[in-house]
Amino acid sequence: MKALVLRKPGELAIEERPAPVPKNDEVLLKVLQVGVCGTDLHAFQGNQLYFTYPRVMGHELAVQVAEIPASAKGAATNFKEGDILTVIPYLRCAACVACRAGKTNCCVKLQCLGVPVDGGMQEYMTIPAWHIVPAGKVSPQDLSIVECFSIGFHGVRRANPRQGEAAVVVGAGPIGIGAIHGLKERGAKVIVLDINEKRLAYVKDVARADHTVNSAQTDPVKAVADLTGGEYAPVVMDATGNAEQMRNALNYACSGGSVTYVGLIKTDLAFPDGIFHGKELTINASRNATKEDFGNVIAGIESGRVSTKGFVTHVATMEEAVRQFASWTKPETGCIKAVIKIG
Repeated sequence: MKALVLRKPGELAIEERPAPVPKNDEVLLKVLQVGVCGTDLHAFQGNQLYFTYPRVMGHELAVQVAEIPASAKGAATNFKEGDILTVIPYLRCAACVACRAGKTNCCVKLQCLGVPVDGGMQEYMTIPAWHIVPAGKVSPQDLSIVECFSIGFHGVRRANPRQGEAAVVVGAGPIGIGAIHGLKERGAKVIVLDINEKRLAYVKDVARADHTVNSAQTDPVKAVADLTGGEYAPVVMDATGNAEQMRNALNYACSGGSVTYVGLIKTDLAFPDGIFHGKELTINASRNATKEDFGNVIAGIESGRVSTKGFVTHVATMEEAVRQFASWTKPETGCIKAVIKIG
């Protein structure tokens, strides 16, 4: 079978590899489409936390069940061979303190597909049956972005906004867009900060953000104050993965509010303690997503409440991806989400 391998930063190649053989409770999957995550783009650039080379990237997956061995039939009760579905790509141990509490997204021994272990940019893969998520009527292309939106939805569950509350989202990239959709599902009034006018227009038109602010042209702290009657926001979510923006996020929160960090950085994060204590803020980390988040995203897409219109801006085969991947890291390309067609 063919596999798209990131051999080292900046070097992608297609390799021939043996098809995997499922064991124990694993099922064999034919990979259809893979969304290209910021994780993959950062790994290509050589600055992704937890990543090791060489690696088959890809954890935003639309797949088809190719084989359910007899050893997996007891675990594979909600899908059958031939079904098209998606996958929770966070391999968990099922035994640690986090897994026992249902927080499989932050398992002590967690390994994400395509980061420390090979992912889905290959024609076939195997995975334990527990990780399979039925797709309902969602199309393969939309399935390949469910994981991305689920990250945002999980961050929203961590932030726990109330109906009608103001919520600031910093960063209108793919994860921020997922968070905006999740906040609108909760009935929040969403203010989005970014410096990219095209993305701000997109989240206003498609993701139904209530207000957008170009923070390169307008003082974002003053803008948030003006939009909230001088009180600032009970909920702030950062989806930038930028240390400076993550520090600034505290300035947008109201007294007694919360800041939820969905973005991830490799360096230490520091913030002014006077603001943190003065406002008695709650700071949340948000990592990955759970089956509940995947189910909520799929239900939202099925119902039409969550729109995927225009989200996928670039589509390529594996061969085309070798040539085009570097361009997807450049803002001038206008890439929101790239998808690689495998099978």
